[in-house]
Amino acid sequence: MSEDTRICLGAISGAFGVKGEVRLKSFTTIPEDIAAYGPLESEDRALSFEVTLSGQTAKGALIARLSGVATKEQADALRGVRLYAERERLPALPDDEFYHADLIGLEVFDTGGAPLGHVKAVLNHGAGDLLEIHGPGLKSTVLLPFTREAVPTVDLASGRIVADPPEGVF
Repeated sequence: MSEDTRICLGAISGAFGVKGEVRLKSFTTIPEDIAAYGPLESEDRALSFEVTLSGQTAKGALIARLSGVATKEQADALRGVRLYAERERLPALPDDEFYHADLIGLEVFDTGGAPLGHVKAVLNHGAGDLLEIHGPGLKSTVLLPFTREAVPTVDLASGRIVADPPEGVF
């Protein structure tokens, strides 16, 4: 099974308390939904966890119990582990919403059809999603707001994005 059949739903940011609970950063639209998609796996598929939320939050993270994790030391050892679910277990999205994994790698063109680069990453620092765009003609990374105004067209089938960037971005 190829990697693109899975979506990263969250990451373990460290231990919480001394009984094996973890701080869990959720990447799902509704953070608590991370526990609803069945067992989550590590990126290398070596670890699998059932996630049970304790209902608390700490510093923007959910507090969760992972199956098989019973001590602070076990929880600490998982810091930084990203958790994935198979795409088939996730809901279909409306036409104007996208999984970040689907956007990464897409070619970006301006409204006149000229190539601008490709999407390297999708970032969110709290004020909305940004597309990190790299390309041969760019001296550095360009961050493009992922809004309907700046990105009027996302065509997953053809692997391309049409961008109408604000003046001076490129």
